[in-house]
Amino acid sequence: MAFKRRSADISMPDDPVDLYRILALNNRGPEAVWGHQQDVLRHWHQNMSDAPDVAIELPTGAGKTLVGGLIGEFQRRKFGERVAYICPTRQLARQTAAKFDDYGIPNVLLINQVKSWNQADRSRYVGGEAIAVTVYNHVFNSNPALDDAAMLVLDDAHAAEGHVASPWSLSISRETQADAYGDVLSAVRSALDPLVYNRLSTADTDDSQSSYVYLASPIGIAEEAVLLEQVVAAASRADKLSTSADHAWKFLQGRLDRCMVYLSHGQILIRPLIPPTAHHPAFSDPSRRIYMSATLGDGGELERAFGRKKIARIPVPKGWEKQSTGRRFFLFPELTNDLAAKPAELPDFVAGIIANSGRAVALTPDRRTAKKFKARYAPVGHTVLNAADVEDDLTTFTAQDNTLLLLNNRYDGIDLPGDDCRLVVLDGLPARGDLQERFLHESLGATEVLQERIRARIVQGAGRATRNNRDWAAVMVLGQSLTSYLSAPDHQAALHPEVHAEVEFGRLNSLGTSSADMLDNLRVFQEHGQDWADVDTDIVTAREGYTRAIAPSAIELQKAARYEVDAWNAIWNGQWDWALTAVQKVLDNLTGPRTPQRYAALWNYLGYSLAERLAREPGDHAYQETGARYYRDLQRTGQTSSFIAHLVSPSDQAHAPVLGELDPLDEAAMRSIASSTDLHRADHFEAAISAARTGLAGTEFRAYEAGLVSLGTFAGASHSYGNDDDSEPAAPDAVWIFDDTRWITWEAKSEASATGEVGPDNVRQAQAHLRYTETERHESAPSGSIALLISPKPKVLPAARMLAEDYVYLVRPPTILEIFDRLVRAWRTARSRTISTLSPASLAEIFQAEDALPSQWLPLLQSSPLKQQSP
Repeated sequence: MAFKRRSADISMPDDPVDLYRILALNNRGPEAVWGHQQDVLRHWHQNMSDAPDVAIELPTGAGKTLVGGLIGEFQRRKFGERVAYICPTRQLARQTAAKFDDYGIPNVLLINQVKSWNQADRSRYVGGEAIAVTVYNHVFNSNPALDDAAMLVLDDAHAAEGHVASPWSLSISRETQADAYGDVLSAVRSALDPLVYNRLSTADTDDSQSSYVYLASPIGIAEEAVLLEQVVAAASRADKLSTSADHAWKFLQGRLDRCMVYLSHGQILIRPLIPPTAHHPAFSDPSRRIYMSATLGDGGELERAFGRKKIARIPVPKGWEKQSTGRRFFLFPELTNDLAAKPAELPDFVAGIIANSGRAVALTPDRRTAKKFKARYAPVGHTVLNAADVEDDLTTFTAQDNTLLLLNNRYDGIDLPGDDCRLVVLDGLPARGDLQERFLHESLGATEVLQERIRARIVQGAGRATRNNRDWAAVMVLGQSLTSYLSAPDHQAALHPEVHAEVEFGRLNSLGTSSADMLDNLRVFQEHGQDWADVDTDIVTAREGYTRAIAPSAIELQKAARYEVDAWNAIWNGQWDWALTAVQKVLDNLTGPRTPQRYAALWNYLGYSLAERLAREPGDHAYQETGARYYRDLQRTGQTSSFIAHLVSPSDQAHAPVLGELDPLDEAAMRSIASSTDLHRADHFEAAISAARTGLAGTEFRAYEAGLVSLGTFAGASHSYGNDDDSEPAAPDAVWIFDDTRWITWEAKSEASATGEVGPDNVRQAQAHLRYTETERHESAPSGSIALLISPKPKVLPAARMLAEDYVYLVRPPTILEIFDRLVRAWRTARSRTISTLSPASLAEIFQAEDALPSQWLPLLQSSPLKQQSP
C-alpha cells in the first residue's frame, strides 16, 4: 500500500535541553548543547515559558540560533504550535535553515515573493509540522504572508527597528518622487517655520543644510490633516509614490494626524514615533514572542522598536559577560602623527590597506558616506559590491579577490568567517538611519535615546568577520565622529569588556605613532604568530579588569519606555486624554538626577500639542494651562537643542503661550547673584575681585584655578568649586553649576607656554570632566553643558581635533579677563542700587547693559570648538 499512516505519539521531552538529546542521536549538529545554552534554555522553560515577550542575549559565537530553534521546536512538538523564525535578510534565513537541518529541527524556508513559495512547505508550517524560517517583511507588511503564528522567534532583534517600523513609514524622495515631495511640502506649509519652508522649497541648497532634518508642528499637521490626506491619496492614485510608500499609505490613511512628519531637503518621512504594533495582528496575536539578540541594552530601545510595553530579559550567561568571539585589532589611522597632520595622504593609506587585504567589507551609515567612501578609498582595480549583490549568495564576494563589499547602514546580517574576510572598515558614526533617527540624533540632540542602537551597530559591525573563537580581523575606524565617539571613556565603558579592551588597545597603538608603525603592527597581527600572541595578553588582561557600565540615563529611559508605548497606542486610537495622561507618566520617569533632557523636551512638545488639541474641544479650556505648562518645560529642557529655534510655524505661533522674557539660564544666574550675600558687603567684594584678578592675570596654577572659582560666583553660578587639594588628578580645575540649566567645567593649562600645540591628552582630560562631575554629583549634566580647555598655545595637534567632542571648546586667557571685567562692572552698578532689593528682571537689565548675562558671555566661551581648530 502507498498510504501513509501517522506514527504513534512518543513521550515529549521534559524541556528543550532534553529535546536536543533526542535530536542529537541522528543529526549532524554538535553532540550536546553547551552548558551556557542549557542555562538559558532551562531559565526560559522554568521561569518565562508563559511570558508573552522574552528577550535572550547571547553574543556572537554563543549559539543563539540553536537556542532560538530549540525553544521554537519545543513549542511546536509539545503544543502543536505554528512557529516562525524571523531573520533580517534572505541570506541569513538560508543560513538558519541550513543550521536547523544540521540540528535535526524540521523547517521550511519561506522567503522571496509569496507566489514563489512551495505550497507543500507552507502546508507543513500551517499544520504545525515544521518551523517556518522567513524574513521580517513577511510579518511586518501591509499584507503579511505569515499572520497565523502562535510563536515568533525574532533574530537579530537589536537591529530590527527599521523592519518593524516599515509598514507605517511613508517615505517620499525628492530625487525620484519630486512631484509628490512638492505637493506634500505645500500641504504642510503652515506646520513649518517659514524660513524652513523657503529653504526646502529651493531646488538647490548648500551641502551643510541639505541633510538637516526638521520636524513639522504636530499641531499644524492635525490642523492640515484633511488636506494632507487628500494630497497623499492623490499622489498614490497617480502613481507618484514608491511601492513601499503605497503599502505604508494603507496603514496610515485616516491617521496622518497621529504621525510625526520629518522633512529634509531630499526626503519627507511620515511615521508614528513608536510603531503601533498592537494594531498589527501578525505580530500582536501570537501568544509568545522571543527576541534573540547579541547585544541587549538597558534603556528601553527594544520596547520602543517593537512597540511592546514590557519585554522580560534573560541576561548574558555567566562567562560570556566579559569574553566575546574572535579577536579584532582596531586601527585609528587619523590619530597617527603623520596622517593627522597631512589628511590628504589618508586616502592612499586606506586604499593601500584594503588592496593588500584582498577582500574587505566597509560599513557606512548612509548613502552619502558610502558614495564618498567609494570615491576616496576604493583601490583602483577593485570590484565594488553592494548589499543587493550578495543578498542571495555571499560567494559573489567571498569567491574572488580584490573585492570591496560596501554596505550602507547594514551592520548586521552578513557573516564572513575565517578567510572570507580579514578587514572591516567602519566609516562614520552609525546614527544616520531614517529621518526620525537623524532628527533625534542631530536636530534634537537626544543622543541618549540612541546610545544602545549606536553601540550595537558598532559592536556588530566590527564583528562581521569574527564569527567564532578562532576568527581574527582588523577593524579600521574612519571619520571624526566615530573616532571621537570611541575615544570617549564613558562610551568605551558601556561597550562589552572585550570590545572595550580591543578599542582601547587599538587607540593606544594609534595615538603618537606613525602610519608606518601602524602598518608594521598590522603585519604582526595578520601573521598571527607568537609576536601577536605576546601582545594579545595585554588585551585579555585589560578585559578582565573591565565591567560593562550602564550608560547615563539608561535607567530613566527604561522606566519611561512602557509609557511611551502606552502614549502612542492611545494617540493611534485617537484617545487624546489617555495619551496626555501617558505623556505625563513618560515625563515623570524622565525626571530625575540622570534625566535625558532633550528627549524630555520632545515629549513636552508632544504634551503641549495634545493639550492644545484637547483645549479646542468645548468646555475643556483648562487644557490651555496644561499646554502652557508643557510649553514652558519644553523651552527649559530643550533650550540648547537646535530644533527649538524652528518652533515658529504659523500653527505653533497661533497657539504658543506668552512666556517670560528672561532666558532660563540668565534667570538662574540672577537669582544666584541676588542670594550671594557675602559679596554684597564692600570689604568682601573688593577683596574677592582683587584676588580673582590677580590669579586670572597670572599663570601660577593654584591662584588661576582659585580665580576661576571666584569668577563662577561673579557669573551667577549657584555652585562654583574647584579641586582644592589636587588630590584627584581627574577632577576639573573648576566647576560652575547654574541650577538645572547649565554646567561648565574647566581644565586650565595656565602654566603652559605660548608656543607649540595642544595635544590629545589635554583634550581627553578636558572632555572627561563633565562625566566626572556627573559621577561626583550623581546626576546628568543639563543639555548644553560644556567643557572648556584654557590654553595659551596657538595651535592644536590634528590628533587632538580628531578626539574632540562637540561640547569641548578652546578658550584663550585674554577672553577670561574680558568676561571678568564685564562682570565686575555689572556687579559695581548692581551693588550701588542694593542688590538684595532688586528683582531678577531688574538685575538682568543691569548685567545686560554690560554684556554680562550668561547668554551674552557664553558665546565668547563657545566661539572656538576644539574639533574645528586649525592646525
